[in-house]
Amino acid sequence: MPVRYVPQDDNEEVLFCNCKQTKDGPHCDGSHNNLPGAYEEDDPESIENKSIDEVFGDASPLNRLNGECYIFSLDKAVMKETGALRYATVIAPSLGAVFQSQFFVQARKGTSEAISFGNRHVVLYMSSGATRISIGDRSFDAEAGSGAYIRPHETFQIKTNDTASIYISACPTAEDIPFVQSPSPYFDEQFPSRIVPLDENKREAMATRYFQMLVDKSVGSTLATQFIGHIPYSKAMPHRHLYEEALIILSGEGMMWTETKKATVKSGDVIFLPRKQLHSLQSTGEDGLDVVGVIYPGDNPSINY
Repeated sequence: MPVRYVPQDDNEEVLFCNCKQTKDGPHCDGSHNNLPGAYEEDDPESIENKSIDEVFGDASPLNRLNGECYIFSLDKAVMKETGALRYATVIAPSLGAVFQSQFFVQARKGTSEAISFGNRHVVLYMSSGATRISIGDRSFDAEAGSGAYIRPHETFQIKTNDTASIYISACPTAEDIPFVQSPSPYFDEQFPSRIVPLDENKREAMATRYFQMLVDKSVGSTLATQFIGHIPYSKAMPHRHLYEEALIILSGEGMMWTETKKATVKSGDVIFLPRKQLHSLQSTGEDGLDVVGVIYPGDNPSINY
């Protein structure tokens, strides 16, 4: 039967469900991906795909594809240093981002200076090492593979007894990490849980792929979403998203495709995807690709068109 839908904002863009399997009607929630034969794969050896040029990087950490899409290689990054932290800017407005920024951080033994991104939502991914994240007057232990969420107007600090690697995403964008002289004790008590550990029992299937939500509505983040996922040996059909996306390659190797360009990706690379950028991430290794993604504004990584 017909469903009435009232737009919420001027120039709002939404994807409506046609398969009628959604649990979020009338919106698409990605359920179509699990219908038999619905998730098509692309042939990288087709005539059309063989005509796409491969782009090779140079000494710069950025390897640009179509639009504002690029691959950032951390092994070529220029690191800054502040106190106990060394960090590199991976995604920022100056690099073409509109909705989110990302910084790769290496923490040494000790406690970092306080960080405050103001009214932005902040999402952390603990890549390696054990850390203690202090948010306002609360502290949380976080193991490698965990996600963490800092609410707007909260300050945080990173403490480790050894070394740790962390990805910090700020939504909306910020050009640099804003260090402050002293931490604020403010902590939004409406959302007491802030650390989400890796848990194989929480995986969700998406055709032959799977992902686990880390930072999402369950910890109070409604627009900034973080997930960890696995892409088997395959190439998805080219598609688009309504959100901006950053993909961290944790393991494996592959090929990133856009309209007329492609480039290899490997563990330690970060892919930046603007909204509506046509793309396909191919896994070229038998063991597949493991990735961590941050999307904004959005709450479901399985929605595409």
